Amino acid sequence: MTHDTITTPKQLDVLCRRLADADTIGFDTEFVSEDTYIPQLCLVQVATIDHMAVIDTIAIEDLSLFWTLLADGDHQTIVHAGREELNFSLRAIDRRPANLFDTQLAAGLVSSEFPAGYGSLVSKFLGHKPAKGETRTDWRRRPLTKAQIRYAVEDIRYLLPLRDKLHESLVSLDRLDWLTVEISAWQDEVESARTRQRWHKVSGTASMSSRSLAIVRELWLWREEEARRRNQPPKRILRDDLIAEMAKRRDAEESHVRSIRGIERSAVRRSIPELVACIQRALDLPDSECPSKPRRDMPSQLNLLGQFLSPALSSICRNAQVATSLVGTASDVRELIAHHLGFGTTEPPALAVGWRADLVGNLIDDLLEGKRSIRIQDPQSSHPLAFESIDPS
Repeated sequence: MTHDTITTPKQLDVLCRRLADADTIGFDTEFVSEDTYIPQLCLVQVATIDHMAVIDTIAIEDLSLFWTLLADGDHQTIVHAGREELNFSLRAIDRRPANLFDTQLAAGLVSSEFPAGYGSLVSKFLGHKPAKGETRTDWRRRPLTKAQIRYAVEDIRYLLPLRDKLHESLVSLDRLDWLTVEISAWQDEVESARTRQRWHKVSGTASMSSRSLAIVRELWLWREEEARRRNQPPKRILRDDLIAEMAKRRDAEESHVRSIRGIERSAVRRSIPELVACIQRALDLPDSECPSKPRRDMPSQLNLLGQFLSPALSSICRNAQVATSLVGTASDVRELIAHHLGFGTTEPPALAVGWRADLVGNLIDDLLEGKRSIRIQDPQSSHPLAFESIDPS
């Protein structure tokens, strides 16, 4: 199938009118994120059952017509690992593309492949190998080479056939409802992440006091605002290790902040008075307004039970042809056990809700209550564990 290259608003208008009649629209993007706060969109590749196109977003800055078309209508929108694709749509028109189908999520619900790359899934489910070779290209440079365009087109060539194959498997395993739940939850998470404060993700802060965490929070908020204002990556403004060091010292003396190794970079030195002000704000906070430290007073048997039952999670998932990493982690198992034993939060953990409860959570609850047992059925099998009901008599 040949493709069109869209470089003018008029061509974009023609493309959108053609897309308006499509039942399924697959799309992918090429962007560069290492130099800016918000990733710079450079290309959008689009595929329908009988047409492909590459939109040059450097030549056409306003893509609102395209994003609106994706958000409207009854078509299904196909993406692969589409977090950034969803973010681009949200930034442009504050709306989601209609009826999203993410092939990465779908694959995790019918196989052990999650999170899997596009090429890996195309090879596994369709028997094709998409062209490689431009994964490190600078998509901002113009003109684009034939090799770059060819690589971009390969990213959408198999999107619709891959969707069809995965849809067939989902129907066969009666898991279309699972995908609907996962797609909805994933989109909600992507939207909430746009405004979520992620200061607790700063490296080197795990064992800090509440007061030090307050300093981390203030410095992180300053860094985010500066990064947004300058349109630069946050860690280029202020590194995590410098935030952690200032938080550990809990010292708002300007000369002491200047003495920290790494602060000598001129871009940071110019901002030292602002950093000092952040530290002082955190030091002045009442104890009640400092971040609370995570609870670590769980009973010792929790880790033991978690270590014992985590392999059960993997065994259940392998038997059910679903990716363990999509269903849950060892931490999720521990949270389920803590909830069962009355040590968790009032909110039910992930493994106790929806299809995860039906697949895994209820079985683990039965194991904890002594209603079922685990035994080694065949040590040489890829599924060596068996789960058996226990006769209460």
